[in-house]
Amino acid sequence: MTETGGVRLDREGPVPVLVVDRPEAANALDLAVLDLIETALADLEADATCRCVVVTGGGDRAFSAGGDIAEMRDLPASAGPAFVARGQEVLGRLASSRLVSIAALNGHALGGGAELALACDLRVGAEEATFGFPEVGVGLIPGWGGTQRALRLAGPSAAKLAVLTGRRLPMVEAHRLGLVDMVVERAKVLATALELAAEIAARSPSAVLASKRAIEGGAGLPLQDGLALEATAWLENFDTEDRVEGLTAFLERRAPRWSGR
Repeated sequence: MTETGGVRLDREGPVPVLVVDRPEAANALDLAVLDLIETALADLEADATCRCVVVTGGGDRAFSAGGDIAEMRDLPASAGPAFVARGQEVLGRLASSRLVSIAALNGHALGGGAELALACDLRVGAEEATFGFPEVGVGLIPGWGGTQRALRLAGPSAAKLAVLTGRRLPMVEAHRLGLVDMVVERAKVLATALELAAEIAARSPSAVLASKRAIEGGAGLPLQDGLALEATAWLENFDTEDRVEGLTAFLERRAPRWSGR
């Protein structure tokens, strides 16, 4: 387990768990925590055996209650461009990583915390928790990808409902809107996310990555352009050792031995 103030990286199990660990501040995200998330992500990406990561919050109160309010209040307007760019940069790196990321929303995911969750590939939420963008209630708007990722996941009307009202949505409502993928009891959130990660990690590394890239790249494209992108991804993956191994293993009725190539 690697521990640095504000972020903890637990690598004791088969799937690493990145923990935003500031329970005294409801796991709020400040610039220092963003730096630590980026460093932890870089460490995981450098490990060729690592294919998935679960992101969660320390304690049982919150996944993350959002950006650090005091830090944002004290920022001069001249520091705004760097602040918003840094948040988008780190969460963008998580979203575009070769790793499949799963947010285990063990508690409330609000503001920047909701944006961190949306930057992950999948989200498992605690039915007792809430999800939302309260920024408009304190004179802000989501700036680390919240408006755009909510739009792409839930559509414009649902994104407006979540962002313009500033509501703290019950997790089941966030699931209904398409912002969260699964809702379970709080005690089962981390285990469910780890099981999901293990299920993905058991598949072909090259095929999983090609599928992720095709889905991400096709978002917003006209259908024909998306199909062309899919065909390119299919052909690139077809020319891999994993393709031959997977089909051979199926015919031989045995478990595949993936190489990731």
